[in-house]
Amino acid sequence: MPCSSIETSNNFCGGGDGGDVNGRIHNFKLNEHTFLASLMPKKEIGADRFIEAHPHYDGRGAVIAIFDSGVDPAASGLQLTSDGKPKILDVIDCTGSGDVDTSKVVKADKDGRIQGASGASLVVNSSWKNPSGEWHVGYKLIYELFTDTLTSRIKKERKRKWDEKNQEEIAKAVLHLDEFDQKYTKVEDLKLKRAREDLQNRIDLLKKQGDSYDDKGPVIDAVVWHDGELWRVALDTQSLHDDRKCGKLADFVPLTNYRIEQKYGIFSELDACTFVVNVYDEGNILSIVTDCSPHATHVAGIATAFHPQEPLLNGVAPGAQIISCKIGDARLGSMETGTGLTRALIAAVEHKCDLINMSYGEPTLLPDYGRFVDLVNEVVNKYRLIFVSSAGNSGPALSTVGAPGGTSSSIIGVGAYVSPAMAAGAHSVVEPPPEGLEYTWSSRGPTADGDLGVCISAPGGAVAPVPTWTLQGRMLMNGTSMASPSACGGIALLISAMKAEGIPVSPYSVRIALENTSIPVGGLPEDKLTAGQGLMQVDKAYEYIQKSQDLSCVCYQIKVNQSGKSTPISRGIYLREATACQQSTEWAVHVEPRFHDDASKLEQLVPFEECIELRSSNNAVVRAPEYLLLTHNGRTFNVVVDPFNLADGLHYYEVYGIDCKAPWRGPLFRIPITITKPKAVLNRPPLVSFSKMSFLPGHIERRYIEVPLGASWVEATMRTSGFDTSRRFFVDTVQLCPLRRPIKWESVVTFSSPTAKSFDFPVVGGQTMELAIAQFWSSGMGSHETTIVDFEIVFHGIGVNRTEVVLDGSEAPIRIEAEALLASERLAPTATLNKIRVPYRPTEAKLCTLPTNRDKLPSGKQILALTLTYHFKLEDGAEVKPHIPLLNNRIYDTKFESQFYMISDTNKRVYAMGDCYPASSQLPKGEYSLRLYLRHDNVQYLEKMKQLVLFLERNLEEKDIIPLNFFSEPDGPVMGNGTFKYSILVPGIKESFYLSPPNKDKLPKCSSQGSVLLGAISHGNLSYAGEGKNPQKNPVSYQISYVVPPSKIDEDKGKGSSSASTKPMAERLQEEVREAKIKVFGSLKQDSDEDRSEWKKLAQSLKSEYPKYTPLLVKILESLLSRSNIGDKIHYYEKIISAADEVIDSIDADELAKLFSLKADPEDEDSEKNKKKMETTRDRLAEALYQKGLALAEIESIKGEKPSALAASEAVSSDLRSDLFEENFKELTKWVDVKSSKYGTLYVLRERRFGRLGTALKVLNDMIQDDGEPPKKKFYEMKLSLLDEIGWNHLSTYERQWMHVRFPPSLPLF
Repeated sequence: MPCSSIETSNNFCGGGDGGDVNGRIHNFKLNEHTFLASLMPKKEIGADRFIEAHPHYDGRGAVIAIFDSGVDPAASGLQLTSDGKPKILDVIDCTGSGDVDTSKVVKADKDGRIQGASGASLVVNSSWKNPSGEWHVGYKLIYELFTDTLTSRIKKERKRKWDEKNQEEIAKAVLHLDEFDQKYTKVEDLKLKRAREDLQNRIDLLKKQGDSYDDKGPVIDAVVWHDGELWRVALDTQSLHDDRKCGKLADFVPLTNYRIEQKYGIFSELDACTFVVNVYDEGNILSIVTDCSPHATHVAGIATAFHPQEPLLNGVAPGAQIISCKIGDARLGSMETGTGLTRALIAAVEHKCDLINMSYGEPTLLPDYGRFVDLVNEVVNKYRLIFVSSAGNSGPALSTVGAPGGTSSSIIGVGAYVSPAMAAGAHSVVEPPPEGLEYTWSSRGPTADGDLGVCISAPGGAVAPVPTWTLQGRMLMNGTSMASPSACGGIALLISAMKAEGIPVSPYSVRIALENTSIPVGGLPEDKLTAGQGLMQVDKAYEYIQKSQDLSCVCYQIKVNQSGKSTPISRGIYLREATACQQSTEWAVHVEPRFHDDASKLEQLVPFEECIELRSSNNAVVRAPEYLLLTHNGRTFNVVVDPFNLADGLHYYEVYGIDCKAPWRGPLFRIPITITKPKAVLNRPPLVSFSKMSFLPGHIERRYIEVPLGASWVEATMRTSGFDTSRRFFVDTVQLCPLRRPIKWESVVTFSSPTAKSFDFPVVGGQTMELAIAQFWSSGMGSHETTIVDFEIVFHGIGVNRTEVVLDGSEAPIRIEAEALLASERLAPTATLNKIRVPYRPTEAKLCTLPTNRDKLPSGKQILALTLTYHFKLEDGAEVKPHIPLLNNRIYDTKFESQFYMISDTNKRVYAMGDCYPASSQLPKGEYSLRLYLRHDNVQYLEKMKQLVLFLERNLEEKDIIPLNFFSEPDGPVMGNGTFKYSILVPGIKESFYLSPPNKDKLPKCSSQGSVLLGAISHGNLSYAGEGKNPQKNPVSYQISYVVPPSKIDEDKGKGSSSASTKPMAERLQEEVREAKIKVFGSLKQDSDEDRSEWKKLAQSLKSEYPKYTPLLVKILESLLSRSNIGDKIHYYEKIISAADEVIDSIDADELAKLFSLKADPEDEDSEKNKKKMETTRDRLAEALYQKGLALAEIESIKGEKPSALAASEAVSSDLRSDLFEENFKELTKWVDVKSSKYGTLYVLRERRFGRLGTALKVLNDMIQDDGEPPKKKFYEMKLSLLDEIGWNHLSTYERQWMHVRFPPSLPLF
């Protein structure tokens, strides 16, 4: 996710900056000049001094790829560079979220009209060149291109206008009803009652529609064509404008791929949203690129904005150019995806970029690992791109750096620094800090494998440009997201100078220059874990690069492992656990020089030889050899670390290598050594307290505690005193366990006055826990009071012999053994099953090679895609979440490139999308498909995934949640005795109890064999809390699962099926033959005239052979209804009427009515059989009447006849010809509920015939509501025609927009 936050501040005022380079205050005041400069900080990193000395080295010649949420090319300061070149060279949506399927090709008619993909009739501009005459068409729901913030703004405006129109129609409807009531004071006549009911229904419908309004947004049509030279794109955006004359396709100025002409468009004045287009796959895919948050534009502005009228607001490198690579997927808010990351790297190499800035990141379980990291290594080492990324915003605890910026060796990870000037100007604090410091939330190192994590620091806040749709020019944001482009811009200045002076550009030489010229932030060795090597200095780095330009471009790869052990391999030494801090350890360090892939073996690799002096920052703790002769193949040496005599707490050391011949170069490589010696908790009960800790703004106290074995949760109390104004604190705890993401608990606490607050959180026994307490950097500024904090921690724990419990589906209970190792605890187990996971295998697996160059790796390999399709059915509406154990919850620390899923119904409506972090989605009852999309360039990996198991997880309803019982006896679940409630555990004494499986009768309906019921089990309560029945509300809970066994055999199944038939064998044989003939007849095709002729002959033959046999006549009617290629429609519907009449005539309606009047005996088997037979006959009769009614209505519609007499009055005189439709309808009402979803269409048509459109709409809405299945398109098409007929244009427009959501012509692209 983006590593930033937005601060809104209306007043920019306060103190000023007038100190040394590190920003130390010496009594100064801001003036306008220094205030504006503080909004876009450059002085802190020496960028202003560098440009002043070298005005033409302001980024010119440097190209930066911005991996982010998408840059707005219309934003302030992002049009031109300082030397007049286009600022943005390309804008690319790497995620596919803006892709439009334009594979449908149409031709224009003689009037220059084409039918758009949305169904709209579009006029193409006659001046547009299109030699082929082929127009590719597609459409997009506009909200899919907007951010949530913009969508919310547009929805409010559209809702306001829609409400105005709806209120107008309500007023008209009320007026009509009032006029009716004045005209007819007494409404006793049936037709008048129905007429008044219709008027009232219109009012009710309009009011209800206003309450249920849910704007899915306008639809825009897209047209793509080739003009003989380039692919061109035009959009029809009429639906966005109030004036329908605006936004027409023919008036659109055609665009082409942005990189060709650098042109963009704006959808409408209302949204003010900029977009660009790119065409792929020979016109079959159109990418409409918008940003998914202001983040990227802000980042690009910090790095490169150019404001000729206000140079103080320029970005760090105003002469640099950029390409925008959108990696934040709009379908997921702004979350990055593997697809976006890979395509972005491909684009950066294709555009020959010099730099990449990526202000995104996530926690990781394995540092410097994964598919993306592998590709980054290739890009850096082979193509010499310099990759800069944010370290993360998860501080202040250690080991919180995120991937990839803080965990990858090939990436320059940047921490966030705030200077006094930034605090005073950009943040508007009353009294800025006396000197610069890291933001409290900036992530800290080291990584889990001991690497420093943060490389350098840069200003982490700025007031920078934002997209036009925000309706403002710039805003304040802060985060390591802002520090990264600040550093990236500074590096762009270096590249600008290097290119101008002919110095080879290498990420290796630039990185060492930055690290060895940075100014330390803070005075302690361990401050490097916070700020890296310090605050970067552009001018000093430039001098270093100039001096070292003739040296080899080489980096030094460090691999460390403990002597005697081959694994794990790490990049530093990290002694964190208590046992590692109690004795000396010896470590093997392998240093290997790494050259770029194009380095000459004979001229660079063979002659490489360096005499290295090894130095330790503290020889009393860390000892290393004095010298090392280093050649291309690398060398290994040993390091001894002795932490025994160190005090409890944090210690940081380095072993670093100095070039004996050129010591001015500074350290060529460093081996970070971090020691967090924990405090042992020896007293019982286990309590540890830290008293009278003093805090000022930005101060951090770190405590390291060896969590006692047997502890599983903490109850802590924080007491504050000694201050006046409110104080804000960050309280973090972190534990590290192998192959797990850092286990972090955090709380942001505000104390408005001296008081105490309590916390509880889980811990892992036996592992060191860091407690980091930080007063927020700007909290308490202006007050000179010191905050005093007392922090008390009490450890609790109940140890069990099995934490995660699996019930295998049998009746046997599970024995659980519990003990308290630390102090007496109340053992009060509670367990519930509240979720179900149902496993699915794919029903289809489709592997293909992706066709476009955006999916072709720099190595030349084309990426492959595997699409897996899963089908599932929900008997009731439910909230479901896909779960793929192999792939979920990993973006960077996975060797698979990407994953993406879509859930759609049978109408192709998409209900949910997601990637590696699946979310729960509410789905109505129905059948669904889930398509899972996996990408990689290795076909073997994808082949192995073709039978990938996917689980659908759903929360059980409150009534279906299963509480589990505990017993003190093994037979308790069966006998019902020996219930276990609670006990007091005493240290040294174990107790056991039994967990009972759920009662089979309590299993939810949706639990099929192989499903897994999930829940939680806990064993203890908080000391200050009462007994709780929900285990997940207790401080520590563990997963419990129950494997659903096979269902019990239905003993009644099959009874009576073997009873001997009373019919003679010959008669039974005749029946079997008859049914077989009818079955064959029903399967006949009717595609051609010849087929239909054969069908007709056979139908006549069978009718002659089995006269008035209802099942045969029903089959004939069904066959007629199934025909698709209909010629003469009136003739066709007359055939249906005739066939329906034959079914009706074959049934004795009077006899059927008589039988239904008799009550069947449910105990009598024959009586029940007769009842079912009668119901079948009734349903056949009703279906025939229903189809006849529909056919009569269709004929009436085709002929254009309207029973005007009926429309005016229902009192039809006897001398008029009989109304067949009405007679048929009345007959149908005798047998079924004509308002039901099955037969209601006829009722709607009837009301429409009589002009009662309000009642027709009400019935139709009720049908749609009660249908329960996926929406039927015919119902909504009928609704649209009724709305058009009644004249409610605002409602018909609204429903047409919804049609594109409910019934899309195809599934969206991945």
